[in-house]
Amino acid sequence: MFSWIFIFWFLQINKFVSAANYIISSCYYKISEEFHHEGDVVIGAFLPLHTFHTGKKKPHSTIPYYYLDNKIQYNFKNYQYILALQFAIEEINGNPNLLPNISLGFDFYNVRFTGKYILDITFNWLTALGDGNHIPNYNCKKRNFTAALRGTSWITSAQIGTLLQLFKFPQITFGPYDLLLSDHGQYPSLYQMAPKDTSLSLAIVSLMVHFRWSWVGLILPDDHKGNKILSDFREEMERKDICLAFVKMTSETWTSYFYKFWENIDETNVTIIYGDIDSLEGVMRNIEQRLLTWNIWIMNIEHHVIDRADYFMLDSFHGSLIFKHHYRENFEFTKFIQRVNPNKYPEDIYLPKLWYLFFKCSFSATNCHVLENCQTNASLDVFPRHIFDVAMNAESTSIYNGVYAVAHSLHEMRLQQLQMQPYENGKGMVFFPWQLNTFLKHIEVRDKKSLDWRQKIDTEYDILNIWNLPKGLGLKVKIGSFSANAPQGQQLSLSEQMIQWPAIFSEIPQSVCSESCGLGFRKVTMKGKAICCYKCTPCAVNEISNETD
Repeated sequence: MFSWIFIFWFLQINKFVSAANYIISSCYYKISEEFHHEGDVVIGAFLPLHTFHTGKKKPHSTIPYYYLDNKIQYNFKNYQYILALQFAIEEINGNPNLLPNISLGFDFYNVRFTGKYILDITFNWLTALGDGNHIPNYNCKKRNFTAALRGTSWITSAQIGTLLQLFKFPQITFGPYDLLLSDHGQYPSLYQMAPKDTSLSLAIVSLMVHFRWSWVGLILPDDHKGNKILSDFREEMERKDICLAFVKMTSETWTSYFYKFWENIDETNVTIIYGDIDSLEGVMRNIEQRLLTWNIWIMNIEHHVIDRADYFMLDSFHGSLIFKHHYRENFEFTKFIQRVNPNKYPEDIYLPKLWYLFFKCSFSATNCHVLENCQTNASLDVFPRHIFDVAMNAESTSIYNGVYAVAHSLHEMRLQQLQMQPYENGKGMVFFPWQLNTFLKHIEVRDKKSLDWRQKIDTEYDILNIWNLPKGLGLKVKIGSFSANAPQGQQLSLSEQMIQWPAIFSEIPQSVCSESCGLGFRKVTMKGKAICCYKCTPCAVNEISNETD
């Protein structure tokens, strides 16, 4: 069985690495990073399709799905964000009962890791100018804006949010839930789609108790979110006599040259990693590079580094576990992805790039947006999952729900306008974006279609096991679940026989500071050490110990 998996993996790596071994057409660099999907009412979509800045302008030599373009290194897995946006808008525009005679459109902007660029593209959108010549308080084109859709980092959301709040502009965020952004005094026009992590610490600690892991490490960002989750973990762990071997907090300026960060990482076999995709970028890359294959990483995110493929067989993340909010699978989205191609969505400038890189197309000599000589039956669903996943992920689900929240708000506002004053022929829907806030808040309270899942999934998690041996296999297999609302003793459900542990372990790994004391021995705490660290000493005369510890 293993040999067949290896052969399949090797063939896939060769197939997609080959795309990186030819000279890139100049058209690939000329195509803009922004595009527009026309509609009567327009959503501004500020989505990240990159990882970090780089000085190179060619595909990576060994990493199949990383292609460098104009100092931006693309992560094409994030392209699913655009597809989730397209999918939701296509559904809404095809529903005559939701927004009859009104079409939704969007303006897409690729968000990079620089504050100045984020503010620039926001001004471009607000003024409808694409040349950087901003004219405050003027919209230079007749475009009916509704709301801004943004994520995944709270820093990005805060930067854009501070500017848009000056205009009371509705903002929908699809990144992880953040307490700072929930401050309605500072961000009264901001609506978070992601559920809270109210039960995450309880869920992870329950797993620790199940496997008797009492000595664990913790890596998290050095910010308000990191401090909050650290407090939650300490509280839950103290209840269950679990100790922290170390706590490492990463700053925004963390680099892979910070060697002291890893000094005592081998003190435990189990380490919890908490944060969002952006805040953990450096840490996750460094774990991958250092080949820390003896550690079980327990994470709250599906970082793209986990899915990377190259020619090296071992992987730091194989056997690790991911806790993710439970969502209903959207099978219609998968069918939608199978139908996507550059001819069907000519305005989408990223589809030609994908087809050019992976399906051996060539750009037309006269038009960089026209492809020639493509493989027949090319489709996104043929990609290995480490390149592109057809199953809707958490961020894409939040984008989908966010677009529906806007649509339902527009529906209610339109009904109110019709009751007050019927439309004059040809005038369509006329409103200011800030007027939408009343209806977005109303929908949030009533838990309509786009938000009805939030109450439930705050407390429900799926547990995924990473199967990435050989590296590039990239499978995330559901091996269990956690429900905080279930009766005590039934909250955690696991299929242990399905779990693949890191290759170094032949059985369920242990993670303790001190081994259990056997029969006839008792624990003696050590001064200055955690309660999980102790010595075993023989029981005194007339004392009996008939059980361990």
